[in-house]
Amino acid sequence: MTKPILHRADFGPDFVWGTATAAFQIEGATISHGRGPSVWDTFTQKKGAIKTGENAMMACDFYHRYPTDLALNGQMGFNAFRFSIAWSRILPQGTGRVNEAGLAYYDRLIDEGIRQGQTPWVTLFHWDLPQALEDRGGWMNREIVTWFAEYVAVVVKAFGHKVKHWLVLNEPSAFTLLGYLVGMHAPGRRNFRAITSVIHHAALAQAEGGRVVRSLVPGAVVGTTFSCSPVEPMNRASKRDQQAAHRADALLNRLFIEPALGMGYPTDELTFLNSIKRIARPGDMERLAFNFDLIGLQHYFPVVVEHSMLVPYLWAKEVSPNRRQVPVITEMGWEVHEQSLLRIIRQFNQYPGDHQLFIAESGSAFYDRVEDGQVIDTQRAAYHVQCLQQVRQAQAEGIDLAGYFVWTLLDNFEWAEGYRPRFGLVYVDHRTQHRIVKASGQWFRSLLCGD
Repeated sequence: MTKPILHRADFGPDFVWGTATAAFQIEGATISHGRGPSVWDTFTQKKGAIKTGENAMMACDFYHRYPTDLALNGQMGFNAFRFSIAWSRILPQGTGRVNEAGLAYYDRLIDEGIRQGQTPWVTLFHWDLPQALEDRGGWMNREIVTWFAEYVAVVVKAFGHKVKHWLVLNEPSAFTLLGYLVGMHAPGRRNFRAITSVIHHAALAQAEGGRVVRSLVPGAVVGTTFSCSPVEPMNRASKRDQQAAHRADALLNRLFIEPALGMGYPTDELTFLNSIKRIARPGDMERLAFNFDLIGLQHYFPVVVEHSMLVPYLWAKEVSPNRRQVPVITEMGWEVHEQSLLRIIRQFNQYPGDHQLFIAESGSAFYDRVEDGQVIDTQRAAYHVQCLQQVRQAQAEGIDLAGYFVWTLLDNFEWAEGYRPRFGLVYVDHRTQHRIVKASGQWFRSLLCGD
């Protein structure tokens, strides 16, 4: 493995280096110590929901192995660890009775991370809604704003004295649209009539969660994260393709950040959002806004769209990399573009406000193989070199970037894809739970530790 062509010092002394994870994808122990079922536990039991037919009952067994997994994170040179709290591990019914064993687990995890010199960055919601709340309508039910605020208060009261970095939601456009509109993710609903309610309730919860954290944790650094992709028209000369790209950009990139910034929903491009006015209560539009300290960008690939009459309301469809004859080297079929991350950083930097940007997730899945006890994933290392070069260029342009979090520490349960796609810096044999630090992880150690 070649030495880094970048240097840690290039990014500044306060730049945060971390890995990002999610509870459901790594913890396992889904029926242990009082944890209640989540929508993903239910979803994985549905025939055909998970491409490989697998579940996350064991996942990476992080619940039991977190001390050694945190040690691997530190050995690669990372000084921060982003993880999520499983709502149903804290409140098995979503509200009401607190599961003390769940609080005790996260207390141990946080303490161990701090002991090992890794700053905890806590994501409050990473898609695993308690099934008990989904049975009451989930994100379709306006009461979820109150339920979420109650859950957030329980967590931050327990850990706010030692955790200062809080991220409210992970990719709200993903769990709303994929979960309630197209049914690809939990809870697997396809309900266009309800999607505006789902979007509005998630946007309200995003702001309300931020207010709860700030009110209860002195000195808290409060953020939230968005999936985002630069969007281009397939035919730049086509007005219909250009308009399709504007609508897709509004859906993929603007849907949740603009309400948080006090700009309202992008109704000019997405006219179906005007129906939110019928369900909104007095004061809702004002309560959508919250002054986040951090905005997390989670970017994986660019999007190219064309006009399509087959997709109502959006009138746009994505044009695959294969159809565009773009080389695709990732296992997920995603395009790796040398300027894509920089373009989305520039786009989000145009928004007003005194918040900082940071890369909350960056990674890709490749066809990793173990050979002679090693995983030589040169493509993943090259991917991160390319991304970090774009981060450095953004900094050179004067853009304030707080940090870079790799997705992800461990090969995990990749939602509806099962265990097949591997994103980790650490290879996990999910049969034996054996770990191998990949060559990409060793590259990060060279970058961050100077080895």
